[in-house]
Amino acid sequence: MAMTLITTNTSSNAASSSFTSSIDSTYKLYIFKFIDVNPATDSAEFTFQANAAGASGYNETMTTTVFKAAHDEADSSTELTYDASFDQAQGTAYQPLSLNIGNGGDESCAGTMWLFNPSNTTYVKHFYSTLQSYHATDAAQEVFTAGYINTTTAIDDIQFKMSSGNMDAVIKMYGVG
Repeated sequence: MAMTLITTNTSSNAASSSFTSSIDSTYKLYIFKFIDVNPATDSAEFTFQANAAGASGYNETMTTTVFKAAHDEADSSTELTYDASFDQAQGTAYQPLSLNIGNGGDESCAGTMWLFNPSNTTYVKHFYSTLQSYHATDAAQEVFTAGYINTTTAIDDIQFKMSSGNMDAVIKMYGVG
C-alpha cells in the first residue's frame, strides 16, 4: 500500500495546527507525521482532538490509554510506566500524545499517529501513536497512546496543540491505500 502526502502544516509560534479538509472516504488510514514539535512553554504536552462531520469545538468523546518509557541523561533514572493520569474514560479533553516536552532549542518531540477509517459511519474511530521526546527533565522519553473516538459519525477535522502556550511544528498528513 502506498502512502500519499496530502498536506503539510508548518507552524511557527502557533496556538494549534488543524487539518480541516481532505479527511474523507478517499483513504481508510490516515497517518500524521510530527517533525520537531517544540513548545513555547516548558514541560507542555502535545495533544489532539477531533470533530465529527458537521461538529465544532473539538470535543469528541474518547477512551484512551497511555504508557511511556524514559531514561535520563545522568543515567540515574529509567522507567517503563502505565500513566493513568493521561488516560480518558469517555472524556472530551484534548488527548496528550507526548508528555512534559522541554522548550529549549535542543528539546522537541517527533513521531507518528495512525487514524483508522475516519469516514466510516458504522464503527468508532481507532487511533494509536508513538512519539519520542526530549523530556523537560533532560530525559529521552517514548510515549505510546492508543484508543478510540467514540462516535459512529465520520471524523473530518483534527487539531493538534500544546497543553499550554504556542508551538513550532511541522505536521504531515498522509493517506494510505
